[in-house]
Amino acid sequence: MTDPMTDPMASISDPFPLPDAQQARAQRVHTALFRVAERHAATEEQRARQTHPSVLGPHEAVRLVAFLMSGAARLDEGEPEVDRADITAALTLLPLVRGELDELEAGLLRMARGRGMTWPEVAFGLGLGTPQAARQRYERLAGRVRATDETDQE
Repeated sequence: MTDPMTDPMASISDPFPLPDAQQARAQRVHTALFRVAERHAATEEQRARQTHPSVLGPHEAVRLVAFLMSGAARLDEGEPEVDRADITAALTLLPLVRGELDELEAGLLRMARGRGMTWPEVAFGLGLGTPQAARQRYERLAGRVRATDETDQE
């Protein structure tokens, strides 16, 4: 008997193969973005609340759900209340948003250093107490971004 976990041909005849975690995650991200966009960015007025009025980005979807839940943004007339599925959608997007922010911050730090900013200046900009803390932060971010890139390539 063949083992479906080690035999690639076994999955062809197996009607119930194990799901691909990365593909499932990508589908969840798409579903989460679509849900928030459809429910809270469907009209021109709703999209005007966003950085990109025609496309809802992951960070905007998370922010929008949080703002609507907290009362910092008001629901339009006829717009549905934020429900558990909206909250789940926003939570689903958080790792993606965190990864995007890590990439953005690491890139900004690389560009700042490339433009001649010193670690003390970077530390000041980040609100950190020492140049060493700024450098360590960059190294941690760069490591996380590299690890994410390597995982995405697998």
